[in-house]
Amino acid sequence: MTDPRRRVPRTDVLLAHPRLAEAERVLGRALVKAAVVAAQDRARAGEIEPEQVAEQAIAALPSSATTLRPVVNATGVVVHTNLGRAPLSQAALDAVVTAGRSTDVEFDLATGRRARRGRGALAALAEAVPAAGGVHVVNNNAAALLLAALALAPGKEIVISRGELVEIGDGFRIPELLASTGARLREVGTTNRTSLRDYSAALGPDTGFVLKVHPSNFRVTGFTAEASVRELATLDVPLVVDIGSGLLAPHPVLPDEPDATTVLRDGADLVTASGDKLLGGPQAGLLLGSAELVERLRRHPAARALRVDKLTLAALEATLRGAEPPVARALVADLAELRRRADALASRIPAASVVSCRSAVGGGGAPGVELPSVAVSLPESLAEPLRTGTPSVVGRVEHGRCLLDLRTVGPDEDELLLAAVRACTS
Repeated sequence: MTDPRRRVPRTDVLLAHPRLAEAERVLGRALVKAAVVAAQDRARAGEIEPEQVAEQAIAALPSSATTLRPVVNATGVVVHTNLGRAPLSQAALDAVVTAGRSTDVEFDLATGRRARRGRGALAALAEAVPAAGGVHVVNNNAAALLLAALALAPGKEIVISRGELVEIGDGFRIPELLASTGARLREVGTTNRTSLRDYSAALGPDTGFVLKVHPSNFRVTGFTAEASVRELATLDVPLVVDIGSGLLAPHPVLPDEPDATTVLRDGADLVTASGDKLLGGPQAGLLLGSAELVERLRRHPAARALRVDKLTLAALEATLRGAEPPVARALVADLAELRRRADALASRIPAASVVSCRSAVGGGGAPGVELPSVAVSLPESLAEPLRTGTPSVVGRVEHGRCLLDLRTVGPDEDELLLAAVRACTS
């Protein structure tokens, strides 16, 4: 008898199949060949017919060459670290595509000579924070603090309150980060109370700078006290303030969240912040402040190791100059409009209801601040299939129900959300 395995198409024949050849152009030969070989092995094992190999190989191909999957964030956490923090605006996404090609990131087309790297993004940042005499961008806020310590306190002391020795996530701690530069930490005050006098008493010839860190992801309440930026600015040493979440100007929804403009006007010499939190842009560390200090940091040898790529620069500039990013829209979402959308969705989903709920800012910003919101409530059993489906929808489970909080779902994602739920319930 003829062995059916002899009917399994050869690899070269399969790779020449029009659809597989087209997939190879997009996904690369390695991914396509792996899908072909896997389908051939299934045919040889008798799981599928040899005539089905090409069809099965095509069905097994990933949609793109990356393993990252798009997710609809229905958690109600506006800046969700595990979901990539701030989703980029359409302007920023378009800018990333443009920057993916050859660009004039460090080249002056008019003169044909080298130009300052990322000058467009730096100009946009300077325009957004006029109180800053100089601006610079590195790859994240931890890098911004690292560069400040390397440039301003080599072998010296950094004076910081004990109540601000924070852990920033995944086990990374500010004191350990700063100590890794060779600087020495001079802790002052107590966990709950630190005064201007505590800082003043610690200053000396070995002081590199005073550092004030916004606790971001926790609050100390009750019998507490801290020295303000205005008070610390009276000390005769540089004052560096880490505001954390990247708010560039005061925000009506977050009146207690520090912002770069106010902190600089209150006397800070240097402000560090994140680009991918409340600013709503790509991951980046923002340095704003005295032109002389910023230039010292920019010219430090370590600045080269911490610089951002052209994709980040393009996305940051587009975030600053373009239309309102998703994070900004989510913070001020109209409650009545959220309810209207929730009602429309729930009317098309069996066993769905509409409930009031509370959203969070997330990303270490505005701890304790709750934003009133509206969610589509579904049976808890749908949480897992929604997460693992296509498209993936991540909600949250509360009181035995799966809530899809619409504050963090863009209006343009409503139909996508509906399709995902129907796919799980059909």
